[in-house]
Amino acid sequence: MNKNIDVVVIGGGYAGVMAANRLTQHNDVTVTVINPREVFVPRLRLHQLVGGTHDAVVEYQDILAENIRLVVDSVTRIDAAERRLTLADGGTIGYDYLIYAVGSAGAVSRVPGAAEFAYPVATLEAAQQLRSTLFDKPMTAPVTVIGGGPTGIETAAELAEQGRAVTLICGSVLGPYLHPKARRTARKYFARLGATVIEGPDATVTAVAQDSVELADGRTLASEVTIWTAGFDVPDLATRSDLSTDAAGRLLTDETLTSIDTDRIVAAGDSSAPSNLPFRMSAYTAYCLGAHAADTVLHRIAGDRPAPIDLAFPAMCLSFGRNAGIYQLGHKNETGMRLYFSGFAGKRLKEFACEAGIKHLATEAQKPGSHHWFKDGKHRPQLLQAQRDNTSAPVT
Repeated sequence: MNKNIDVVVIGGGYAGVMAANRLTQHNDVTVTVINPREVFVPRLRLHQLVGGTHDAVVEYQDILAENIRLVVDSVTRIDAAERRLTLADGGTIGYDYLIYAVGSAGAVSRVPGAAEFAYPVATLEAAQQLRSTLFDKPMTAPVTVIGGGPTGIETAAELAEQGRAVTLICGSVLGPYLHPKARRTARKYFARLGATVIEGPDATVTAVAQDSVELADGRTLASEVTIWTAGFDVPDLATRSDLSTDAAGRLLTDETLTSIDTDRIVAAGDSSAPSNLPFRMSAYTAYCLGAHAADTVLHRIAGDRPAPIDLAFPAMCLSFGRNAGIYQLGHKNETGMRLYFSGFAGKRLKEFACEAGIKHLATEAQKPGSHHWFKDGKHRPQLLQAQRDNTSAPVT
């Protein structure tokens, strides 16, 4: 292996930190992480930040290997031809290999009034602002959470447990990934917390005002604080840098996570789209993809052929305040099993999962190359074959 290989990681989230730590197993690789914040943000905790039960920050010194350079800045452009990055402060950084792990954030909704009057919760700054806003509101003020996915569920439950008047608008169904049996348990938890859950084909928001939301069925609900958790966006850095992306702006890669434009750029986490078939977004998925991205880079440096990603999504865990949770086991085709853990066991498993994510990063910093993950082996190859068959089908 050549000496002084510079690998730069853009993004200091789960994917970026795991990738950076794993790269340090070879002393002749110099690793730099570029991140806009000087602290790590465990996004699994942001709903707790809103509710005041966690600060949702971890010091990088606790999870990042000592010999990794951390640059607190943002990248404004990637020059793939010159292998150089332009930073927001005007400086530049060169690289031999680049790992693109810029993550994701909450979507900017096109629903009238949402951008002006609804609060996001997908970033540290957004969660802090929402917490401050709620602090100034009486407990009786109606709060509406829009989005029936994990972020919406956990935010609504966290606030309802405090005694706030919460309505959760799901858009279609509560917790789409949940098995119907687990979904019934989730509804019971919200009922115990005194929260209102609105589901069904008409449970979509058509407009947001300063003090209300309008639904597709014509109803208008009072809402002094409206929280938007539906959808996601990824930073447009790849698009601005003239790299190939999918329709959502995620960097297009092959199954080794290598950019289809250049073998010097490898992607991981929410901002990657392997074979235009991105993985389900989660912290677990992110740090597993980060580990594989690092392995791909190390294989390329060594002159070896990198392996395709093999990853299964084994479970989803949800908290319903501080006293209950659901740990939903899943099939490899990413549908929920009938088997799940609820109540105190679900709560403990959820907390274990949150802590395990940080522990995996810290362990990789101490023992690079040690992280392993659940394999798929069957489901993803079938999806890829179906995709190829569909692409090659004649147009009639």
